[in-house]
Parts: sequence; C-alpha cells; structure tokens
Amino acid sequence: MLTDYFPVILQALAALAFAGAALGLSVLLGKKGAYNKTKETPYECGMLPIGEGAPRFSVKFYLVAMLFVIFDIEVVFMYPWAVSFADLIRQPGSAIVLWSMASFAGLLTIAYVYALKKGALNWKS
Repeated sequence: MLTDYFPVILQALAALAFAGAALGLSVLLGKKGAYNKTKETPYECGMLPIGEGAPRFSVKFYLVAMLFVIFDIEVVFMYPWAVSFADLIRQPGSAIVLWSMASFAGLLTIAYVYALKKGALNWKS
C-alpha cells in the first residue's frame, strides 16, 4: 500500500528540496543591502508619511456593511429555495417547505425592523 503513495512522496520531497535550494542560494548569492533610513520609510503615493496613517471612519459605515452582508446571505438562502419550490410543493407534506421559509423571512424582517428602530440606517444621528 505504501508503494501507491511513492510518487506523491517523491514529488513532495522534490518540491521541498527545490524550495530549500532556492532559498539557500538566494541567501548565499544575493546582495546584502545596507540600512538606509530614507529607503526604510513607508511610501505613500509620493506623499511624506506625516500624521496618522488612515482617517477614522464612522461606525455607521461598518453597521451598514454588516447589515448588507446579513441580508445578502438571506438572498443566498432564498434563491435555491425559490428555484426548487415548484418541485418541492408537489411532494407530500409540502406545507413545511413554505412555512420554514416564511419563518426565516419573518425572523429577518423582525431583525430589519429592530435595526431601523435602533437607528442603524439613520445617517444623521
């Protein structure tokens, strides 16, 4: 049984040997760069790196992004259900198919109303 894995083991060893040889040769034959303070500073599109790195964003941006992801996932679950709904209702006991998706959509509607009441989508506050 071990002979079946011999080509895989051989290829893995060859890949490790090549990676080790490439890294070793780059250390041995590569140029050594001298430390230069100007070259070590971060480059920001030609601007001098003075001040804070990134401006602060309001939490509202992140709230809207998280709400978008949540309701986008809702569509990801609803689309396959809607495509196969015609086939699902032909089977016996098909009422559960409709009510399970209705409860899922109802739960997400409650979550959406809760987010609206909390002011998650109100940009002026």
